[in-house]
Parts: sequence; C-alpha cells; structure tokens
Amino acid sequence: MSTHADSKPWTVPALRQAKQAGQKLVMLTCYDYGFARTLDAAGVDLILIGDSLGMVVQGHDSTLPVTVEAMVYHTRIVARGLARALLVADLPFQADATRERALVASTQLLQVGAQMVKLEGAGHKLEVIRFLAERDIPVCSHLGLTPQSVLSFGGYRVQGREEAAAEKLLADAIAVANAGASLLVLECVPSALAARITAAVDIPTIGIGAGAQCDGQVLVLHDLLGLEMGHRRPKFVKDFLAEGGSVAGAVRAYAAAVREGSFPDAAHSY
Repeated sequence: MSTHADSKPWTVPALRQAKQAGQKLVMLTCYDYGFARTLDAAGVDLILIGDSLGMVVQGHDSTLPVTVEAMVYHTRIVARGLARALLVADLPFQADATRERALVASTQLLQVGAQMVKLEGAGHKLEVIRFLAERDIPVCSHLGLTPQSVLSFGGYRVQGREEAAAEKLLADAIAVANAGASLLVLECVPSALAARITAAVDIPTIGIGAGAQCDGQVLVLHDLLGLEMGHRRPKFVKDFLAEGGSVAGAVRAYAAAVREGSFPDAAHSY
C-alpha cells in the first residue's frame, strides 16, 4: 500500500496487512477540522481524537473530566477534514465501565465519523472489547501508562520495568488481541518489552514512549509542534516544528522519521 497522501483510504483490515508487510504506521492526535485537513494531506495514516483534549484543548490537569459529549463534538468536526486517514476516537473516563455504556458511547462516535474506538486497560475491559468487537465496532486497546488510571498509578510513570509487571503487560497484550482488539497502543513501556509484545501479537502496535520496534508511532499534536502546555514534557516527545519549518512540514518530517525508523531513537525511548 502506498504511503502517499493520494492513496486510497485506510481501513481496519489494511492495518493488519501493513503489519504483515512491515510497513510503519503513522498516527497523530487531532481535535479540529483545520488540523485534520493538514494532517490528512501530509500523509498521516491514523488520526486519534484523544481524550488528551482535556489537557491540551480544555486546560485540565488530566483526561478525567472529558465527557462523551466532548468526544462526539470533536470527532464530528475532525471527520469532516479527512479523506484518507483512519479515524480513532477515545472512550473517555468511565464511558467503558460496562458493556452497555461502552456500546452506547461507541455507537455515538461511529455515527459521527469514527472508524474505531480506543479504550484503556485489560482485566474487566476484555469483556467490553469482546462485546464491542462482536457487534462490529473496531477497538483499539491501550496498555502501559493509561492516563485514565493516573490516580491509581500515583502519577505518570513508565510501566513494565519489573519482571512481574512486564510479564503481566505481555499477557494483557495477548489477551486484548484475543478478545478482538484490532490495534494496540503501548505508552511509556520499555523498548525491549514493547518489542516482545509486538512480536507476540498479530495486531499492529502503536508506540508512544515505547521504542522503535512497534509497528507504528503516535504523538500528541501539540507535543510534536513544541507547544508549551504547562505540563512536564515527557522524554519521548520531540519538537518536529523546528526542523519542519511549518505545521505541514513538521508533520511530514515526523511521518518520514517514523517510516524510516529514525524516530523514536534511544534519546526518546525508555
């Protein structure tokens, strides 16, 4: 499959084909129509409407205050700007607490343009993933540092450093894939562990602070552009605007670096 912006639109089955072909996937967050058009034209493969909007758009200290209504609003306007990229939308905090709540929220998101929903964690979420997948709702799982669990974690910390934690994360990754997830985001996971997970599952992995061996990468758009949002900048963040010269140039530089495997390097990994 071509990686140029004028190629055919991405589909869920095409993601697995990309993994099998060794084609790196490029993902970025987006929250409005104008940036959606820019990212789509620059060749981004997947757009994530992340509940990160709670922090970078709404100014909260975490993602917890984000509502389903906010996600629906941003999904609708981003979808209008896309011709090629596959659109993934987050299920915000507690929207996936039960199968029924997840189904209602996911249906709303798909009806306004999302092609996949993302939910955090494994455990009881396996039942939710299976329930949605059986009802033809594509699911992206999110493991490692899951921002909606920030209170339980006691902050934003790398996950899976100890052997027992690493083995549990590997088992969780296999479990979400078996439950029917079509994509897996790994956040703040040691590179060696992320590589093991990527080899162990047949669905694509998307890393953010998880090393270069994942099947693709994602960054928050505001981080890629070097915007100061009042929060500590994570190690995995790189300012691509400095070398890209423009927003579109920064996105193209990021996409090229992901596809050629030069980002993330050791300085941007754990």
